[in-house]
Amino acid sequence: MRVFDGMVTKSVAALSHLDIPVRNPSALGGGRVAANRTMLGPSRRTGSNSSCTSKRVGRKSAAQSIQKILPMILVLIVIVSYLIGSIPSGYLVANSQGIDIRQHGSKNIGATNVLRVMGKKWGYLVFFCDGFKGFLAVRLGIFLGTHGGIESSVAGVVAAIACILGHNYTFWLGFKGGKGIATSGGVVLALFPWFIVLIVALVWLVVFYLSRYVSLASICAAISLPASLILMSPSVGSSNFWVLILFSILAASLAVLRHRTNITRLLNGTESRFGKKKSES
Repeated sequence: MRVFDGMVTKSVAALSHLDIPVRNPSALGGGRVAANRTMLGPSRRTGSNSSCTSKRVGRKSAAQSIQKILPMILVLIVIVSYLIGSIPSGYLVANSQGIDIRQHGSKNIGATNVLRVMGKKWGYLVFFCDGFKGFLAVRLGIFLGTHGGIESSVAGVVAAIACILGHNYTFWLGFKGGKGIATSGGVVLALFPWFIVLIVALVWLVVFYLSRYVSLASICAAISLPASLILMSPSVGSSNFWVLILFSILAASLAVLRHRTNITRLLNGTESRFGKKKSES
């Protein structure tokens, strides 16, 4: 056995100048299986370090590129959403039947005026189109934002604001549009949890059923949006909850602003209830 140990020791010494993994000679000499391997010669870690450095540089460059295109993505979301919202559904539907809705009823292009002037079929069609505009703009804005590194709720809120402004102030009709209730409904449906949508819808239905005033029901529903968000905040669970709160306050403010003439008539007792021909909606 001593002769065997000497032969192994001499063989390892002879190969020590080579970069060859061999088993521990003492382990061989003791008859035990080697537990680890020893690398003789210089370490080969240079390539691994270079690879890690290249990956870090690549990640940094990608992050910088995303930061550069963020403003462009936001601008794109605003433009696309405004254009979607600016489609004057009520005007187009009425015009297809040879009617300029701006010259009839309340002279508003919204769904309620179309319904009173042209009937339920056309009014419901306009309501659906206006609501779909809001839903589509928000979903498309979220899609563009998330693919460009923008948080979904932020992208959705930007799209929602632009779409509502597009409906209220459409450049196709000299920046004179609707009051944004149906469009805001589509926005809320796309942006908020289902229970928030349900609360807002129930508020509208209850107020309308009790008063028969579309304008009052719309104003109350708009105000209920930020209120329900605050009350249900533990269940909302958004990482940008305050972004949604600020948007809901802005949306409610826009709705009240667009109904200011209705508010005056409500206070004076001259606002028409639903079912009569002439009313501002």
